[in-house]
Amino acid sequence: MRLPRPVLTATVIALATGSLLLTPQSATADRKPPVREGSGQENGQGSSAARNSASAALNALATPVTDLSGSTAGYPREQVLTPDPENPADKSIKLGLTPYHAIAPKLNALQELGNRVSVEVAGESAGGHRLYLVTVTAPESSRETRAQDRMRELIENAPQAAAKDPAVKKTYKTPVFFNNNIHGNEWEGTDAALGLIEQLATAKDTKTADLLAHSRLYFNITANPDGRIAGTRANANGFDLNRDFITASQPEARAMRQIGIDKQPAVMVDLHGYVNGTLIEPTTPPHGENYEYDLFLKNTYANALGMEAAVNGLGYTPAKDGVDPAQIPFRDQEEGWDDWPPIFTPQYAAFHGTVAAHTVEIPMQVNNAAYDSLPVAELKRRSAINVDVAGAAMRATLNFAQTHRTSLIADQIEVFRRGVTGAPQVPVSAETVPGVPGIGPEDVYTTEFPRAYVIPAGATQRSATAAARLVDHLLANDVRVSRATGGFRLAGRSYAKGSYVVDLRQAKRGMANVMLADGTDISDKVSVMYDISGWSLGRLWGATVTPVRSGSLSAVPLRTVAAATDVGYVAPRGDLRLRLDDPQEIAALNSLLKQGVSVRQAADGSAIVPGSARAKAVVLAREYDVAFDATKVTGGTPLRLTRVAAAVTPGELFALREMNFDVVPVSTAILNAGFDWSGADVLFASSGLNHAGLNTAARAALGAFLNAHGLVGRGATGVALNAATGLLAVQPVAGDGDANGVVRVVNSGALTTGAPDHSFVYAPLWFTDLGPGVRVEQSYGTGNPLVSGHWRPLADGTAGPTAAAGQASVVSGPHAVLFGTEPLFRDHPKGEFPQVARALLALAH
Repeated sequence: MRLPRPVLTATVIALATGSLLLTPQSATADRKPPVREGSGQENGQGSSAARNSASAALNALATPVTDLSGSTAGYPREQVLTPDPENPADKSIKLGLTPYHAIAPKLNALQELGNRVSVEVAGESAGGHRLYLVTVTAPESSRETRAQDRMRELIENAPQAAAKDPAVKKTYKTPVFFNNNIHGNEWEGTDAALGLIEQLATAKDTKTADLLAHSRLYFNITANPDGRIAGTRANANGFDLNRDFITASQPEARAMRQIGIDKQPAVMVDLHGYVNGTLIEPTTPPHGENYEYDLFLKNTYANALGMEAAVNGLGYTPAKDGVDPAQIPFRDQEEGWDDWPPIFTPQYAAFHGTVAAHTVEIPMQVNNAAYDSLPVAELKRRSAINVDVAGAAMRATLNFAQTHRTSLIADQIEVFRRGVTGAPQVPVSAETVPGVPGIGPEDVYTTEFPRAYVIPAGATQRSATAAARLVDHLLANDVRVSRATGGFRLAGRSYAKGSYVVDLRQAKRGMANVMLADGTDISDKVSVMYDISGWSLGRLWGATVTPVRSGSLSAVPLRTVAAATDVGYVAPRGDLRLRLDDPQEIAALNSLLKQGVSVRQAADGSAIVPGSARAKAVVLAREYDVAFDATKVTGGTPLRLTRVAAAVTPGELFALREMNFDVVPVSTAILNAGFDWSGADVLFASSGLNHAGLNTAARAALGAFLNAHGLVGRGATGVALNAATGLLAVQPVAGDGDANGVVRVVNSGALTTGAPDHSFVYAPLWFTDLGPGVRVEQSYGTGNPLVSGHWRPLADGTAGPTAAAGQASVVSGPHAVLFGTEPLFRDHPKGEFPQVARALLALAH
């Protein structure tokens, strides 16, 4: 489930809202020989548009599948999956569910049932486990598959033509996507999917035949195999994958992103647990302002009613089974379960044209404390109910997709048409979305799309490396980007040749805008938010991004790009200067230090690399897309590879390692067990380290280390450790603990030189009563510093954004640097990372 802060056999199944009859049959149409996994007949490898965000397996998914003749392969696309070693420790076994190691053999068996089931490997998890994408559809020849591909591309790229094309209306197969087990300890969607695939593979009734003739059904069998095996919400890197879509730091999120782009589902369901009664979206306000929400709400609410009827129709009751009736947040709640940020699977899917998208929370808790405390028999009973409920939701969705096939595709076309033509959004109301009760002004969220965004080249660009990274990230999210082949003027401003332009007259304008726009301060709209409320890549990723509100692009000399132009450069002679204003520059520095290169830090904070290391710099310039300029600067502070003892969140740990720091995790327990501080250079503390919980020896060892080295602290954990050790004389002041978003800041110190003038906060802090020797590195902007997000004062009027205005947000001293912001939050605000890196380097040296 969102947290704030049994395999079925083929039988006759009836739903409360219309029957989907699935009865056993051996489908006997001609079948192609299966492909053995890893053979030369597997999906071809393609190059990724985004250099840092796709694995080889992901490229294989994105590349058209070909048969032995080189033509586009039809369906089924079968392969024999090699089995995984049996793992008796798999946490799903205790629940009577399918362990991960049993999935590959099960999928092999399902492919043998007929000619309707195809299996692809969509990627690999952080822990090295395969991600299986199953397609169920009626058989297609290569020619028919090419026709489907052409129609799908027409729908996105030429929606006005697609709306008039009779072939689209008559023969295009509705894509439906079921995403399962994205939270590893919410298991049962996987088992419901396997059961449904078996039913669909063998059913002989005409309704099922019609469904598969007019639909492609996609199943991500387990989106998080690491967590499924370990019984954890997160993947092997500790990430909640259902918070990662706008960042895509994790391979699983990138695989799901590519499925959304390649398959372009009109309908999708994301199976979660556990909320009793079963929670079925659409959500409460606030609603994402960049969606075509009228089309989204129309279809999502209609399908929710069908799922609700199907789930309640199973006959489970509170008295008999402990199962409460299903609920729909849009109808049944006022706030607290919103669809504002694009970090959740259904909300992200909407930007790829999905017009009915749901989180479904199945009812019976079997994870966490319940997993450890309940009898096995009770756990299995609950899991069986959950599988039943998940299956009912899936089957109801198939009924909905089958019944409303024509209107679903028409609405997806309309989403893309509005983008391509620059048509205005349609505010929701009883008139614009008939059939959805209770729509009020609290549900109306729209935005004014700019005409374009410019990511300038030349002197006005803060970081060419950051600009290239942002462009590649946009492209990886299927946003179209062009590059100027000459200088131009737009809306009264001049831009250099090589500047990038994101034209908002494109099918996925919502995706472009939700990533690049500042966002909105929604503090006065609702009293509580479910998760983050601000995330602007345009403000937080380190590149200069300029919105263009109006004007014509017709005179701008543009060329569409498939990847950002490389900006890596090494001066041909002399010593080299590497700026340290970008995380990729930090990573290049640390790579040089790991290789034993003698690097010095200049007074302006940049790194001076000897000309003798030019060959190594050439490799790193290519790998990290960074520039090594010529310099005549001499002197400076010698640098060495910094080993960071880190008591941090998983996102921070991941970000530190992305920057190639040598990191050793620590915690209260690790320090109490006797940690050897001799190999560490600096401590970074933000989570999991409680000074009061340390034993006497651990406290003494920590104190001695901090007095000789230093502390980089963030948030409540960091400031508490600073207070306990007396390193920095400051008074921390806490803002609202739920406050989060993008804030204006003023950079004033060496550690924040070159940093963006915006930062990200979650449970913000600021510092007052600064003692002798305390330097202000950064302050919150004056007035109301919140640009976008949700930050309210407390009931007594304190802790709000105006109280933080002008106050210090980052402070430093000889042995400590304290952050009141969240510069590494979930590996997202890339432009903020160097602030932490510089702090670590300063204290370590």
